[in-house]
Amino acid sequence: MTWWVWMILGAVLLGAELFAIDAQFYLVFLGISAALVGLADLAGITLPEWAQWTAFAALSLISFFTFRKSLYAKIHGGAIGFQEGLSGNTVNIGEEIEIGGEARVNHRGSKWTARNVGTEVIAAGSRAKVVKVDGLTLHLESD
Repeated sequence: MTWWVWMILGAVLLGAELFAIDAQFYLVFLGISAALVGLADLAGITLPEWAQWTAFAALSLISFFTFRKSLYAKIHGGAIGFQEGLSGNTVNIGEEIEIGGEARVNHRGSKWTARNVGTEVIAAGSRAKVVKVDGLTLHLESD
């Protein structure tokens, strides 16, 4: 194939990954490998078609196993300081919750069922600590 076909293939693969499909960076490395084969042909390194496809496959595999996992983890690893679980968070309590009782609370922009699993009543207007999350129920203790 000519150099410009490889470049178009690389651009299509990169565009598909970045704008349409979340393939966990596999298409990015395929696109980069296609562009590298096209650049080599443009630079005057002419290879037979079977060698171009072999170079494309080798570059793709090498980049997959060398760079993909670490790059994907860096990009999709989450924000610094963001805690995935809710255990340990504190919640503002709008109404009194008796021992073993339940109430509705707002936390992180959502309404939750809150259950008092502690040994004392949680007063209205106070804060409580999340001990455990069970589905959509927060198990709380007074803070």
